[in-house]
Amino acid sequence: MSKEDKIKNFNPNSIGDTSNNIYGLPFTVDEANVVVLPVPWEVTVSYSSGTAKGPQAVYNASYQVDLYDPVIKDAWKIGVAMDAIDNKLKNKSTALRKKAKKYIAMYESGKNPESNKVMMNIQSEINKACAEMNGWVKTKALHFMNNNKTVALLGGDHSTPLGLMQALSEKHASFGILQIDAHADLRNAYEGFEFSHASIMFNALKIPQINKLVQVGIRDYCEEEAEVVNKSSGKIKTFYDRDIKSQQYEGVTWNDICKKIIAELPQKIYLSFDIDGLDPKLCPNTGTPVAGGFEFEQILFFIQKIVESGKQIIAFDINEVAPGKDEWDANVAARLLYRIAILVGKSNERK
Repeated sequence: MSKEDKIKNFNPNSIGDTSNNIYGLPFTVDEANVVVLPVPWEVTVSYSSGTAKGPQAVYNASYQVDLYDPVIKDAWKIGVAMDAIDNKLKNKSTALRKKAKKYIAMYESGKNPESNKVMMNIQSEINKACAEMNGWVKTKALHFMNNNKTVALLGGDHSTPLGLMQALSEKHASFGILQIDAHADLRNAYEGFEFSHASIMFNALKIPQINKLVQVGIRDYCEEEAEVVNKSSGKIKTFYDRDIKSQQYEGVTWNDICKKIIAELPQKIYLSFDIDGLDPKLCPNTGTPVAGGFEFEQILFFIQKIVESGKQIIAFDINEVAPGKDEWDANVAARLLYRIAILVGKSNERK
């Protein structure tokens, strides 16, 4: 059946058909405009684990999401599909996570990896494996981009999208990153892991084509990271959660704050969304929850305003979704993924 026939025969008001792809949509990866690339990887998480289970949990929860959107007519026709989860990658993450936990426990007890052979071996093995994971993501992302797809990476922890950013650098002369997050992620090789989830933006800024990093909602960061921001000569612009809230308490509207943030963004934007950028009541099982953050519709209002401004979101990720003992986190993430995917599709003039 052709894509056109699938659209003609699909009933968006029906229950989610689990024999179809994500959200019960009838599209294959080849037919979709927005392709979700699942990356079940969480080797370097430093607090709670579970994000490697995120892609499958979001996929499972997606069938309960209604497809109608009052803003974008026939939004589902944009076409969203998720690539198959690579279980070899997930199993490798599980095996290495056990070693990382051993390493981190030794590190936290005061042992120095430079004087401990066991720790040095683990550190070396994990750094190599994470580099390979980044290469795998880059290769997959470039394959989809070469086939005119917009890529949405679904982690896994926040280390996972570096390969996607590297892939984008081969397709775009310059672009900026919009980071929605509780954490600055500007640490240099956190805990000795070069590709730590806490080092993603430090590593991203090494990519020459990335000309700006705009951080929104940051509320948990160290002095060293604050100095990185302050010494960036404007390359990093951070809108801290505390400052956003203070302005709102003084009567500044969220719409006006959004305008100020959007004014800092370049024309082409990569959106990196750590789920802990939301209020933790919406993602209680995420790896490192922090009090504060955004409401669900508040952040989608912001993203919609970006699209309405005429700026282009060239790709995006959602990461750090951990399902916990129920489906709540995945339920929220599934809805977030769908809403962002259709907005991003619109910003890329997908019809």
